Amino acid sequence: MLKKEEWLLIQVLHSKGFCISEIARQIDHDRKTVRKDLNLKTQPESYKRLTRPSKLDSYKPYILKRINDDSCASACLYCEIQNMSFDGGETIVKDFVKEAKLDENP
Repeated sequence: MLKKEEWLLIQVLHSKGFCISEIARQIDHDRKTVRKDLNLKTQPESYKRLTRPSKLDSYKPYILKRINDDSCASACLYCEIQNMSFDGGETIVKDFVKEAKLDENP
């Protein structure tokens, strides 16, 4: 999706007589994108993506408690929550633990 400034620039360049291909080259977008945005009478509205719950959400309090009690490695925590029926991957645990430790020690 184009930014407001890009959409306005397309409108201005087109009103000055630039062809669609030249506008596309100047703003570094595809001709089809330029043509689509020229056909819109108003600027397209941006939208927020829906956030879905993480597989890790129900285990986060446990992980945070374990990190606060004693510094525990993410691999160890991953094994522990796997035994608690966690079916996600190790990377999500590792990333969460890394972020939690950074927040703990600014």
